[in-house]
Amino acid sequence: MSIHVMLVDDHRILRDALKGILEREHDIVLVGEASDGAEALDIAREVKPDVVLMDIGLPAISGIEVTRTILSEMPATKVIALSTFSDRRIVMQMLDVGASAYVVKSSGRDELLRAIRAVAHGRTYLCPDASAALIDSVRSKHPSESTPGEQIGRREREVLQLLADGHTSPEIGKLLHIATSTVEVHRRNIMRKLELHSVAELTKYAVRNGLTST
Repeated sequence: MSIHVMLVDDHRILRDALKGILEREHDIVLVGEASDGAEALDIAREVKPDVVLMDIGLPAISGIEVTRTILSEMPATKVIALSTFSDRRIVMQMLDVGASAYVVKSSGRDELLRAIRAVAHGRTYLCPDASAALIDSVRSKHPSESTPGEQIGRREREVLQLLADGHTSPEIGKLLHIATSTVEVHRRNIMRKLELHSVAELTKYAVRNGLTST
């Protein structure tokens, strides 16, 4: 099944470059493009894309606000944040409004395609620059400011790390040599203990607390 992708960026040259990348992929279909937030909302409502590549620095309405609106109206859509910067605050703002991935514009073609396919399959994806920015900010805190996984056990921590790295439950089962159903039990227990409600929230928790394997 093809992944229907919408592209939002106010720079025509970059949009054309990204279009060229997407149009060469057999499993990706470009269904719309927009140059500003208002246009993005109109087109998204019309085409209902699977994935939106969202430039954060849009004129008038920021990519953060456009993302918030799109996801409130179309929760099944996945948003990949595109930015020139990997600033921790911007990364967290996009994750907090519901973005499933963050990719800096200096990343290569393969990085972008990995992000698209990951979010299309329900995973969360952070490019190395974004992940490093978040982890560095956590590590720079005073130890008393964070409690990395104190509430969860060793096996739960392993499952959480692999979830945050984008692995599915069957993949985690194979890596840890346990049944998929056992992985699901661990995931439910982690969510209950941490009072979190989605894999995206688990990923943010793992990154904030230095629990990813990156």
